[in-house]
Amino acid sequence: MTMGEGALAPQHPGHEPGADASAENFGGRLAEHVARRQSQLVLGLDPDPALLWPGALKRQDQAGAGHGPPAVLAAGAGHGPPAVLAARAVAGHCRLVIEAVGGECVAVKPQVACFERLGAPGWEALQEVIQVAGEAGLLVIADAKRGDIDVTARAYAQAFLGETQTSFGTVPGLGADAMTVNPWLGADAITPMLAIARERARGLFVLVRTSNPGAADLQELRLQDDGTVSDAAARLVHRLGSAGSAGSAGSARAAGRLSDVGAVVGATAPQRLERLRELMPRTPMLLPGVGAQGGRIEDLGAAFTIGPAGGLISASRALVEAYRTDGGAPAVAARRVAASLREQAWGLVSP
Repeated sequence: MTMGEGALAPQHPGHEPGADASAENFGGRLAEHVARRQSQLVLGLDPDPALLWPGALKRQDQAGAGHGPPAVLAAGAGHGPPAVLAARAVAGHCRLVIEAVGGECVAVKPQVACFERLGAPGWEALQEVIQVAGEAGLLVIADAKRGDIDVTARAYAQAFLGETQTSFGTVPGLGADAMTVNPWLGADAITPMLAIARERARGLFVLVRTSNPGAADLQELRLQDDGTVSDAAARLVHRLGSAGSAGSAGSARAAGRLSDVGAVVGATAPQRLERLRELMPRTPMLLPGVGAQGGRIEDLGAAFTIGPAGGLISASRALVEAYRTDGGAPAVAARRVAASLREQAWGLVSP
C-alpha cells in the first residue's frame, strides 16, 4: 500500500497474508496477531463525511486512479453525484488514518452505519477500507451489531463473514474477520452467524455491557437470584464460545484458551469487568469507550488476566480528532496518541 503524504511507516511487526492459516479458530488467530504486533489497540473508523482529514478526496483519487464507477471516471476527479464523492472521500480518509496509525494497532473496527448511510457507494467504500486494512496486516471487526433469527441471521453472516451461493455463481461477502452482534433475540439468533464464522476461522463479538450511559436501563437490571441482564448475556457468550476455544497452546499466552465468541464490554463500566471476566474466562473482550466517552485504560486490567489478547481496546475519536486539540498534522497527532495508548495497554499484561 502506498504511504500517503505525512504518513509514518509502521514500526511494529506486521501480519503477512496467510501467516495465521494454521490457527484453529478466531481466538487463536487473534492471539497470534496480538503477539506478533505487540498491540491490543483497535482503530475505530466512524467517518463523518463533513469532518474528514484534509486531503481525503485527493488521497483517494491518487489511490484509485483509473478505477471506480464508469460515470465517475467519465466525469473526472472531483466530479460526480454527492453520494459517490462523499464515499470516495470517506475511503480516502480511512486510508490516511490506517496509514498513520495502523502500525500501532492490531485491528480496525469500521462502524458499518457510517458507510451505509451513503448508499451503494458507501458499501463500496466499506469494501475498499476492509481490503486496505487487510493489506496493512490488520484484523477487521465489522461493527454491525446485527441480530435476527434463522434466514436473516445467516444472511447477515454471509454478507460480513462469508459468501452467498446463487444460481449465477458465488457472491463474496465483505471478508471481515469478525463482526459485532446483538444477543437480544437469544442464542438461536447467534448460532447461525457463528456457524458461518467458524467455517472460516472468523469470530463474533456479542454485546454484553455496552459503553453508553443508557446501558444501565436494561443491561444492569437485576434478575431473580441470577445477577443482572449483562451477567446473563455473559453466561450465554461463554456457553456459545466453549465449543470454539482453541485446543492447543500457540505462540501467545492465551492462544490455548481464547474463544471465537468475544464480548463487547464498555471501558466506561470498569466496575463490571472483574465479574464479567469471572463469567467469561475464555472470552476476548472488545473494550470501546476509551477517550471521548471517558473510559481509562488503567482501569481495564481485569480484561487481561487471561493474557495479552484477553482485551482489545478500541479508540476512534481519541485518535482521529487528536490534531484538533494537540495541533500539528492529523497523521502525526493520531500516531502519537496511538503509540501512547498502545504502550499503556501493553503495560496492563502481567509478565
